[in-house]
This record gives sequence, structure tokens and C-alpha cells, in this order.
Amino acid sequence: MTAAQGYRIGIDVGGTNTDAVVLDGRLDVVASVKRPTTADTGDGVAAAIDAVLDAAGIDPALVTHAMLGTTHCTNAIVERRGLGRVGILRLGAPATTAVPPLEGWPEDLRRAIGEHAHLVAGGYEVDGRLLAPLDEDAVRAACRSMRGEVDAVAVVGVFSPVDERQEERVAAIVAEELGVPVSRSARIGSLGLLERENATVLNAALMRTLTQMAEGFVGALRARGIEATPYFGQNDGTLMQLEYALEFPVLTIGCGPTNSIRGAAHLSGATDALVVDIGGTTTDIGVLVGGFPRQSAHAVEIGGIRTNFRMPDVLSVGLGGGTIVRPQGDGVTVGPDSVGYRLPQEGLAFGGGTLTATDVALAVGGATIDGLTPPELEAATGAAAWAGIRELLEDSIDRMKPNAAPVPVILVGGGSIIAPDELDGVAELIRPEHFGAANAVGAALGEIAGQVEKIYRLEGTDRRASREDASREAAERARLAGADPATIELVAVEELPVAYLDGQAVLIRARAVGRLAA
Repeated sequence: MTAAQGYRIGIDVGGTNTDAVVLDGRLDVVASVKRPTTADTGDGVAAAIDAVLDAAGIDPALVTHAMLGTTHCTNAIVERRGLGRVGILRLGAPATTAVPPLEGWPEDLRRAIGEHAHLVAGGYEVDGRLLAPLDEDAVRAACRSMRGEVDAVAVVGVFSPVDERQEERVAAIVAEELGVPVSRSARIGSLGLLERENATVLNAALMRTLTQMAEGFVGALRARGIEATPYFGQNDGTLMQLEYALEFPVLTIGCGPTNSIRGAAHLSGATDALVVDIGGTTTDIGVLVGGFPRQSAHAVEIGGIRTNFRMPDVLSVGLGGGTIVRPQGDGVTVGPDSVGYRLPQEGLAFGGGTLTATDVALAVGGATIDGLTPPELEAATGAAAWAGIRELLEDSIDRMKPNAAPVPVILVGGGSIIAPDELDGVAELIRPEHFGAANAVGAALGEIAGQVEKIYRLEGTDRRASREDASREAAERARLAGADPATIELVAVEELPVAYLDGQAVLIRARAVGRLAA
């Protein structure tokens, strides 16, 4: 191992633990650690960095890349805290006034981001014809009314994925009038005005949130003499460099499960399997296809808000190492509530007074933890709880299987010690080395992706030229996200018909992937 090759640090901040790993130039795991997630996540990240550097025994100056996967943005939405105030400019009057922006949003979330929503004339028809000319005077007036009261602006044009010019012009006006970050819908979501608008508003609300997280992350690195390039994990299992992440923070929302899936693939060598990631609070089950997480084909709800940007296809159930088990009649109930990060204080085996799934696994001999004596349980209670855990896992796996045939399952996550060694419907149960830090390994792997979805009118246009245009833009987005241009490859191009339009219009989705820039 030479200094020129450098090391990578991967960090994943979960609800219970913050995991950290060091990978060498061959992407082998040098060291992995777990530290409790703290109320101020930055403190937990700093503690994890210190611990993994100490465990690896390396010079911090040799760390060339640092990657962070975090649920910070997800938590901000769910808990309605730390969100920026957003001004919304919808370009769609008079056609879209019947359903105003933020319609159907939970009232507490509306209050958190503010009520600065404006509808101005503009937008396009589904076939690209002008719906209404852009009213620039109205845009400037809306900006003046929001001055000093918003942290970012979301710009949403009717059918802007067909033509982005009006959104681009409004973004320029906002920059002149307000000087705050702008979130443009054509770069975030696909067709579907309300879902795309919701995703764009959430993205704008998270810009300040992720900036604060990033400042703490970079500060912790620099304080330890690590001048590494910082990256954030994104929803499709790839990475994006800091500047790109700050522009598109909403793309970090699903990175926790995807990091686990990518890490599981790397540690096990499998390319097609189900990945079962058991943490302290939940079990996340994803599908590994060709080494990457399968993406969801459905609209995704986040914090009660329906969106349409890409997210992993993941099933989450309330089962983890800290899941509370309660005797009930002749049987037991398993969760879904959990003691979470308080497991070392509240679990029976740790001297606490709460029966958890970890206690059950220890009591029936399904797991061992160095230094802990299994708690004493009535045989009937232990057997019923162990059977309940097994049944919940088997049912959840069946829900994600592509068919009834047994499938290989990769078990990862610190809580996976609660899983039995055999499960019905599973062809092979794989527990790779370093399984407890698979999420941090996934965060550190280091591929960069760019994806674009655009509608093209094909009359008078070479179909090949449309595909090439989408491919070029996907490659450019990969470059902006931090990929080495010499390594970028086009990995997928799809053509999909567009509803309500003739056969001369198609939605082209292109995806390009490259390696980390040196």
C-alpha cells in the first residue's frame, strides 16, 4: 500500500449508530467501527472518524477521499426541524390555479417552510407549445415580496421537462433580485406537475440543512489533518461531490438503504440477491440487480409528501436489535417500537429493564456478544419471540422476492445478529465479513452517476440524435457530480412512450457512470 494510492473513509449516520470504515486503494476494508449516533450528528461523526483512524493506524494525511451517507435530510423532513424557508414560483397561470402549491401538505410542514407561494403566467403544453408567455414583471414583484423572508426559491414550470427555458430565465431573475439558491424542477423530477413541484420545494428546503451538515463534516475532517475531497451518498447507490450535493440535497434522502445494498454486494461478491439490513430500529430490504439497488417504479412519499424523483425500491419494517418484545397472553408481540440507540442502557442483557429482540436472540442461543451474559427468559416466551422474529423476516422477504423461488439473501447491519441461521424461502443466507458496517462500506465505494429524463419531439429529428443528446447530458451531470471524465460510460438508455401524445414524442432516460476524479 503506497501513499500515492491513498485511503478512503466511509461514514454512514443511522438512527442508532454512526458507522465508519477505512478502505485501502484496492477497496479492501482496513478497519471498521461503530459509535452511537448523537443528538448533534456532527459529534457522532467526529467520534467515528477518530475511532476508525485509531483502529486503522494510518496517517490522516494519506486519506484522499471521504464519503458520508446520512439520513439527516430525511430526519429534517420527518421531524419538521432545521428546514429552510422556501419561496415557490410556479409558472403556470392561468391554467393551474385550481390546485395551488403545497395543496395537501401537512400543516406543520407548511409552517416550517413558510407560505410564500406565487403563481405567475408561464408554462408549456405537453407537446412543447407555449402555454403562456412568462410574466417577468410578476416574477420580479414576487421576489420583492419575499426579500429577507426566504432562504431558497423553488421554480416550477408546467411541462418544464419538455422545455427548460422559462425556468432558466426565472432562476436568473431570482439571482438578480434575491441572491439566494434556486431549485429548478426540470433538474429534479420528471413528468407530473404536483409531484415534481413537491420534490423541488423539499430540495429547496433542504439546501440550508445539508449545508450545515456539510460544514460540520468538512470541519471534522480538516481538524484532523484530512484534506480529502468530501462526497455524499445519493439515492441510487452512487456518490456526488460536495458542491453538487449542496445543489441537490434531496438526492441524499434514500442513500442509507442504498449504501447498505452496495456495501453488501462489495463484501459478499454477489451481484443479484436480496439485501436484508437490520439496524437498531428497522429492517430495510432491498433488491440487488447487477451490483446496484433496484430503483422504485412508483411515486415515493416522504414525510407525507408525494414526490417523483428516483428512489431505491426498499421495504422497511419495524424490526431491529432494539425492537421491544412484550409478553401478551400465551404469546408475545414484536415491536414495531424500539429502544433504538438506548439499547446499551435499556436492554436486559445490558442491565436494563426492557426485553428487546437482541435479548431474545441471546437467550435462545441464536447470537452471542462478547462480555454479555444471556438474560434469563421463560422458555415459552423465548420460543414465541424467536418464532415471531423469524416469521416477520420471512414474510418481509417474501414480499420483496421477484417470484416464489428461493433467493440468496445477504444479511448486513449491526442488528442482523437477531436473524436465525435458516429462513424459509431463502436459498442461501450470506453473512459477509464486516457485515455490521456494510452501509459505511457502500458509502466509500466511489462510483459517480448522472441521470437525465427528457421529452423529445421526433418529427423532423433523427431519433439517434435525441438519444445522443440525452446521453451527453447524463455524462455531463456525472462530471458535475465529481466523475473523472475519462472514465464516464453510458450504462443505460431507455425510450418510453408519453401518455396523451402521438408516437412522435418519447421520454428518453439516460444514465452514465464514472469513477472518482483523482
